[in-house]
Amino acid sequence: MADVKIGNLHKSYGTVEVLKDINLQVEDGAFVVLVGPSGCGKSTLLRSIAGLEPITSGAISIGGRNVSDLAPAQREIAMVFQSYALYPHMNVENNMAFGLKFAGVPKAEIADRVNEAARILQLEPLLKRRPRELSGGQRQRVAIGRAIVRHPKVFLFDEPLSNLDAALRINTRVEIARLHKLLKATIVYVTHDQVEAMTLADKIVVMNKGRVEQVGKPLELYYRPANLFVARFIGSPAMNTLAATLDGKGKAAAVAGVSLPLPAAVSGTGEITIGFRPEHCSIGKTGIPARVELVERLGETGYVHARTADGAALLVEVKGDPGLAQGAEVRVAPAAGHLHLFDGEGVRLAGT
Repeated sequence: MADVKIGNLHKSYGTVEVLKDINLQVEDGAFVVLVGPSGCGKSTLLRSIAGLEPITSGAISIGGRNVSDLAPAQREIAMVFQSYALYPHMNVENNMAFGLKFAGVPKAEIADRVNEAARILQLEPLLKRRPRELSGGQRQRVAIGRAIVRHPKVFLFDEPLSNLDAALRINTRVEIARLHKLLKATIVYVTHDQVEAMTLADKIVVMNKGRVEQVGKPLELYYRPANLFVARFIGSPAMNTLAATLDGKGKAAAVAGVSLPLPAAVSGTGEITIGFRPEHCSIGKTGIPARVELVERLGETGYVHARTADGAALLVEVKGDPGLAQGAEVRVAPAAGHLHLFDGEGVRLAGT
């Protein structure tokens, strides 16, 4: 396998810049997930690594070799797309072998590679079936197998699970995680699903409007988001965020008419945004006043949807039946030590 380094990469379509000064390092054997909303540039970045999109400026290296101007076939990568793109008239074995035959790999070696990939992906009983005889998850495994047989330096995945139903996505996600551990492969993986990113990644790259907002381990992004965009994007359900005002003494912030104690390192005055996650707040006798709009019961764990007098939405994780009806007046209390504070530009405040 190999590492991937991206330096000062820019990509434009005419006057529209879609990737803006991207700098990123993917270590050898790492599983790096590019995540962000639709249109943020994550798939364009992946296609640039693959050579399917020419870059405007900057450099891409794979295994220490500058591949910026090389054709996709010369980059020693393998890409798995959202669409399985299997040949319907070929069986599984021939679908996996086709690229190797086209490249002139000897028959005996092709057979060895296909059999090994089939063993890894548990496809051995399916080798003689055609795509129409397979489930969605099995087809995706064939597409992954077609990539494995090429012995690439880097695997690139472009939203490979988005065509699967919820249960199958979970199963295939486990398969991909197992595959990474088994092959010790370098993987760059694109998804819009941040739960998928949190589950699979060694390192997450959060993108927005063509820029990298933050790079870090999943829990690092979860517990210490660098800015308001990352705070709202990472985590499911999303973080609660409310407008607040610092008291100027570094002791409290006024939120919906209620003073909340702040970390000792916070100082200054002005308008800020305060955030806390649904699992880091509770309903009690003190806290931010709100009115219940919905109690979402999901079994042992549920969520109370509430709204403050000025229209801000709040979500509170609860256990069992909270005994609340629509329209009930409640108080939402954020847990001490779990507040996230952001300045007027949406950047995390120092000391928090």
